[in-house]
Amino acid sequence: MTKKILICTFLALFSGFFGGYVGGQITQSLHNQKCQNQPWGWKQVCGAWTTPTAMWQGGTTGLWTGTILGAFVGGLVTKQIRE
Repeated sequence: MTKKILICTFLALFSGFFGGYVGGQITQSLHNQKCQNQPWGWKQVCGAWTTPTAMWQGGTTGLWTGTILGAFVGGLVTKQIRE
């Protein structure tokens, strides 16, 4: 029983952190695309302005989504098959 809990917890935490990282990167990329049509100096200012917000939004969303999906997969992996 303890092994199942550890496996499920590890999968949930790992996928949550991974989802947070990937979500932050994707959201940052999407936000930075808005800055591409700016002149050179404003492009850097725009990128510096949008990056923290994008990382926070994407990271938080990815963390929640990854944790929930990881816990679900962990539950499926550790489920006992009854005959």
